[in-house]
Formats: sequence, C-alpha cells, structure tokens
Amino acid sequence: MNFHEPHIEYAGISPIIALTVGFVVVLLTAVFKPVRRTAPALTFLTLATTAGLLIWQWGESKELITGALQLDDLAISISLIAILTAAACVLLSVRETASEEAGSGEYHALLIGSVLGMVLLTQASNLVTFFVALETLSIPLYILCATDLRREGSLESGLKYLIVGSLGSATLLYGMAFLYGGTGSTDFAGIATGIAHNGMLGDPLILVGIAMCAVGLAFKTSIAPFHQWTPDVYQGAPTPITSFMAVATKAAAFAVFLRFFDVALGPQVDQWAPALAVLAALSIVVGNVGALGQDSLKRMLGYSGVAQAGYMMGGVVVATEKGTSSLIFYLAAYAFMNLAAFAVIIARERETPYGDSYRAIQGLGAEKPWLAWPLTISMLALAGLPATAGFIGKLYLIEALVEGDYTWLAVFIAVGTMISLAYYLRVVAAMWMRPAGETAAGATPAIAGASSEADPIDTEAGGRIYLLAPAVLAAAATVFFGIIPQPLVDFAAHAGASLF
Repeated sequence: MNFHEPHIEYAGISPIIALTVGFVVVLLTAVFKPVRRTAPALTFLTLATTAGLLIWQWGESKELITGALQLDDLAISISLIAILTAAACVLLSVRETASEEAGSGEYHALLIGSVLGMVLLTQASNLVTFFVALETLSIPLYILCATDLRREGSLESGLKYLIVGSLGSATLLYGMAFLYGGTGSTDFAGIATGIAHNGMLGDPLILVGIAMCAVGLAFKTSIAPFHQWTPDVYQGAPTPITSFMAVATKAAAFAVFLRFFDVALGPQVDQWAPALAVLAALSIVVGNVGALGQDSLKRMLGYSGVAQAGYMMGGVVVATEKGTSSLIFYLAAYAFMNLAAFAVIIARERETPYGDSYRAIQGLGAEKPWLAWPLTISMLALAGLPATAGFIGKLYLIEALVEGDYTWLAVFIAVGTMISLAYYLRVVAAMWMRPAGETAAGATPAIAGASSEADPIDTEAGGRIYLLAPAVLAAAATVFFGIIPQPLVDFAAHAGASLF
C-alpha cells in the first residue's frame, strides 16, 4: 500500500503560518532583554501581515490540508474582524498593569495564540480541527484573564473562565463523539450525508450529539442560559482583554456556529432552527433585564453582550444567505461599537479611583468631551438608534428574520432594543447630565477588585493617544457605516454568499 502525502495549499494556509511564526518570535522577545520592548510592535507586524495575506486570498474558495479547513470569504471576513480587535487590544494594553506583570512578550504571544485559534476556527470544516481550534483560542484567554496578578478579581476571573470554559469544551467534545458515532464521519459534509441517511430525530446518538454541540457553542457565545460566566469574567479580567473577548471570541464562535449548523446540519434546518430561536429569544430577555441593575460598566456590557448574542443568533436561525450576511455585518458593527466603549472605560479606570463604576464617567461630557463622545456614540449604536451602524445591523437582521418566517423573533429584537434604552441611556445621562463626583443612588465608589489608586495617564500625551485613537476611530466608523452602510453591506454580502 502506497502512502500519499496530503495536499497542502500553502497560499491558503499562509495566514496561519504568519501567525505561528509571529507567536514564536514574540514569545522569544521575553527571553532576550534587549528586544523585550519590541513585543507590541512585532505583534502589530504579525497581525498586519496576516491581514494582508487574508485579503490576498479574498474571493478564493479552497479546501486546505485535505479538507480539514475551508478557506472562503466567510472565514476571511470574520478573521479580519478578530485581527482588527486584536490590534486594538495591543493599543489598549500600552502601559497596562497586566501586560507589565505578565511580561510583555508572554502577554502579546498569548494574544497572537488566541487569534491563531480564531483563524483556525473560522476555517474549520471537520470536528477534529473544530475542537483543536477552539482550545487553541480558549487556553491563552484563560491565562490572559488572570494576568493582572495583584488584583484578586483578575485571578478569580481566570479561574472561573477556566472552569466554565472547560465544562463547555467537555460538553462540546462529548457531543462530537455522539455525532461521529451516529454518522460515521468527522467532516461536516460527511455528517450532513450521515444525518440525511439516518434522520436527525430517528437516531438518539445524532439528536443528543447536536444538542450537546449546541450547548458547548452557546457557552462560548454567551447565549442564555449558558451565560453565567460572562459578567463575572468581563468584570474581573483586564479591560483590554475584556474588549478582545467581547468581540473576537464571539465572532469566531459564530463563524463555526454558521458553518456547523448551516453546512453539517443544513438539510435538517426545520428541526433545529426552532430550538435555536428559543435560545435567542431567551438570551435577548435575560441579557437586557440583567443589564438594568448593574453599577459596573463592564458587567453591564457583559449582560449587553448576552442580549447582543441573542440578536446575532437570528442570523444563524434563518439559515439563508441573507441571514449569514446580516450576522457578519452586525459582527463588524459590534466590533466598532464595543472598542469605542472599552477604550473610554480603560481611560477612566486609569484616571480615576472608581474603576469601571458609573461614577467614573460622571461629568465626563463637561470634563473631557473627546472621551465622552466616543462612549456616547457607542451606547447609542448598541441601542440601535438611527445614523449608527447598530441601527443598520439590527434592521438587516430583522429583515432576514421576517423573510425567513421568524417574525416573532424579530419582534423580540425590537422589544429588547426598547428595554436596552434604559441602561444605555443611563450611561449617556451620567456623562452629560451629572456633575463629576456626584454619586447616583445605589452606586459604590469602586467595584470589587478595582484599583484604589488613579493612574494619571492623562498627564502623558503618549498614554492618551493609545486610548484616544481606538476610541475615536471606532466611534467614527460606527457613524460612517450608519450613514453610508453600503461598503460594509457589500463586504458582508460577499462573505455570506460564500457559504451557500
């Protein structure tokens, strides 16, 4: 019997090679003292090179490594969102305590390692690569959440994320084993064939396997009722890492959500879509109601992320090209909206003794309007008000749901949006309608685990620009794509068409 080497498309895997080489080089900067300060610059170079290689492959559709990975516009678009978020995280991490305590080389190498897992996850078309990519994404994040070693909340965040994330991964792996047992294949296309032959409802192995895989993915995307870890981890983790997790992890997980359900399980969409629709509706309700009573901005954005994940799930539920395109559009808009918010939160954490509590932003409009405006635009966009990318994204999702006969879920999005105005506008009111230092009813001076000493970066122009640049650029993009959405619509449409 002759051995035939696997066919490897080196142009297609060039982004993965770039990230792997970058990971090794950045990690080595931790060993050699003269080049330790170059870790952020080398990380930027790695991310820029990877982005360039991905854009070079735009419009291609090819199988990589004997079908283990699938490179197409869907994978490229969501990989670019993850890379954009990682680049912003590098800027936000300048002078960050967590980066200094963990070591700049180690910190940035872990960030690249997580991005590598995300790029692999967007391309996964096999259960084995799916799981390996998910763990490659998750393990660096467990460590990054605990890198602020002097804060009890950070260590607690890392441990909690490790325990809950491991539970989600174990559930997912167990479900994959059931699916393999029921279909005899680990490839998504082979699973689709096996399910079509055996029937989804007629084989308990397949049914249980799909349910457990859905639960595992729901953990990663913060879908209720599997969201319990999200507010605590968001609050405890270093804020630059929280911003990265809030966007990039969600984007990569939804990419494989799309590929797994719309490819491997596509023929049985009428059987699994109603269950996912119920999860989406529950997530919208739980996330919006949970955010109402929060006095921590990061916890509020954590619950907001649960609700936003419910909105995004609508794009998976309809299992159409338009649904996929609307999801990708919303993910891109969500990246801009969140980066603007987290950049301002980081600035106030370093300038005030109040951590991420609402008191830290009181009077910000009069004191520092250049910080108040990006956060205001972010909140209005997350609420879905007109002239923002958030409004166009929700409109796009609602249209896809109505066309896909899920009008009732579109109504949930509309109702959830109205509820969300209460907590998003509360942030805006705190900045523009309260004098600095005034304590709102029930507010505490600082959250548990927040720094008790201000880090006055505002006295250093270099410190300001690393936070102002992401905040202003992300807010500007949010408004631009809200007024002129066509470039982002075309980007999302190309990505959505590649899956069907």
